[in-house]
Amino acid sequence: MKLPSSPASILKRSKTDTTTPGLKHRMEEMDLSLSPPSNSPSPDSTPSPRKRPRVQFDMRRATHDGQQSRTADKSAALVREEVRRAIQRHVSDGGSEAYDQIKEVFTADPRKWDEAGIDIPTHTSLRNHLMGLLSNVAALDRSCNGLVTAVLDSQWLGRDESYVKLYIRFLGNLTAAQGIYLGPVLRMLVKNLGELPIGIGKLPGYARVHAKELYPRVHMALRHVMGLIPSSSGALSPILSSEFPSAVDSAKANVAYTHNLLRVIGYAPELQAEILALITEKLVKIDVQIQVDLEDIKEEEEEGVLQDVSPEEIMYAEGDDEDDDDDNDSLLSEDLLDNEAQHIKTVKDNILKLDGMIDLLFEYYNPAFTTGTYDDKRNAFDILLSHFVNIILPTYRSRHTQFILFHFSKYHPDLADDFTVKCTTIVLNRAERTITRQSAAAYLASFVARGAHVSGVLVRDVFEVLGTHLNELRTQYEATCRGPDLRRYGPFYSTAQALLYIFCFRWRDLTTAAMEDDQVDEMDLDDINFPPMVRDVLHKAIHSKLNPLKVCSPPIVSQFARMSQHLNLMYVFSILETNKRVRMSSHRNLSALADPRFAQIERETRAGEELGYQLDAYFPFDPYQLPHSSRWVKDDYVEWRGIPGLDDQEDSDSEANDSESEDDMSEGTGTDEE
Repeated sequence: MKLPSSPASILKRSKTDTTTPGLKHRMEEMDLSLSPPSNSPSPDSTPSPRKRPRVQFDMRRATHDGQQSRTADKSAALVREEVRRAIQRHVSDGGSEAYDQIKEVFTADPRKWDEAGIDIPTHTSLRNHLMGLLSNVAALDRSCNGLVTAVLDSQWLGRDESYVKLYIRFLGNLTAAQGIYLGPVLRMLVKNLGELPIGIGKLPGYARVHAKELYPRVHMALRHVMGLIPSSSGALSPILSSEFPSAVDSAKANVAYTHNLLRVIGYAPELQAEILALITEKLVKIDVQIQVDLEDIKEEEEEGVLQDVSPEEIMYAEGDDEDDDDDNDSLLSEDLLDNEAQHIKTVKDNILKLDGMIDLLFEYYNPAFTTGTYDDKRNAFDILLSHFVNIILPTYRSRHTQFILFHFSKYHPDLADDFTVKCTTIVLNRAERTITRQSAAAYLASFVARGAHVSGVLVRDVFEVLGTHLNELRTQYEATCRGPDLRRYGPFYSTAQALLYIFCFRWRDLTTAAMEDDQVDEMDLDDINFPPMVRDVLHKAIHSKLNPLKVCSPPIVSQFARMSQHLNLMYVFSILETNKRVRMSSHRNLSALADPRFAQIERETRAGEELGYQLDAYFPFDPYQLPHSSRWVKDDYVEWRGIPGLDDQEDSDSEANDSESEDDMSEGTGTDEE
């Protein structure tokens, strides 16, 4: 699916030059200028003003071949005069009979044309009445709100092109002449950017209009109105937000709405920042909800739920609507599901939402990074970085949304540098909230450890900066420390855990040999040495009274212990044994306890049973799990490679040990390796 514009290039275009090629072609075909209809009357057919005609309209049905009996319809001029008088009487003295009859023309549901006793206006009659309203938009003030509402709620998307272009012209003239209707018109159009009602393109007497033709009509109308009313962007923005599909709406509705929001940027570039931020906010909410819901599913079933979601199930906005009846059947069958099955179905639907929506964002940003200039890349990445700081970072448990930034940071070394600098700045900023600093440390460590495009030089630079910071925190806290306490020394422990995690994945880049030659894959164990920035920093921190191995996530600590011993860095198993007898500090901070990031882990120790508080192992760039959009990031992250000479001592045991190591690290980070 090709999206209209990249985020960087769109800002360079003018409003009149930002329509997508397909949409622009449709607009050119449906020129909104009106030529006189073929049944326009001659001047002689105009009724005498001295004789007021009784307002009536022929309620004949459409013939089977879709053609109208033109002799049965009143002339356009006659209808225009009737409409003018009905509106004038309604405004002046409240006369409503003729006025109400005009409303009935637009409220009649064409899909009920074959029901007993139900008649609808003919195509020509409906068109003539709309032309009558078009000629009298200046009179449609606030007192005519009922009539305008009837027109806005009427069926127009599925009619022929001549009627659609007339309707769009009416919307433009109405909003230009009567500003009070701008909001209702915009809201009506935006409501049609999501999942469209079943049968909307199958109106009796009209050729079928498929979904891929319906959405361009909505965009055509929206673009026309916005072109006439320059200030409409301000009114449109909150409507786009409020009409975003809710959490209970289908995956199809969410994906369709997201796709169409990105199209809006094509002709309203001034809304780009707000639209992209809105989509990102929705993505994060769905992403977090999925992680919460998966916790309620049995562990052995969780992997099955993810595997059962097929990429082919993603229903995009451009999809056809031939399976509408099947959709109805599936909705009816939901009532037959038990609670557990319904819960699993809800999780799968949310996965489909997230997968489809995030795939659209990947596709939207892609041109700026793959074919854009250096400035295009920087401008687009600045948008992503802003969303990370303001939306993603403050949200706990975001699992996939951040991979958009992770993926596109590989397109230039400066982009990876920008992200690490941003995270490092937050980690070091003592004015930031503690929990924000801890999150930034987790993102920084995960990015450096997992990013296949992150160079060895950048790995060492980040490790050195975090190591220096860890030393400063140790010096500051150790003087008053009475034992490990996550509540008091949170920044120290989050920084220590970040260093342990980076070491486990990127130890090769931290060796002395790597500082001279990055080709260290074939390095002999005897040749492995670590510089002081690694050895001294970790040794001093681990042997301090702060005791980070007691507070950091057990799977990460366990893996580090195995690796550090095998690589002759240090021996820490004696500390782990001692820690089994160490009671955690009883210090409590109520505001900290309220944050879910501090997992309460109940453990038995030799000193008795206690509630120990340990650092949650949250590393947000662990392998990506969504079935369809994973195509974007499949080559982006470093896989777990095991420990040479430790995990592969014997071929028969190698796979088992690697699998065990993978499971330990994955368990610690809350993910499954792929």
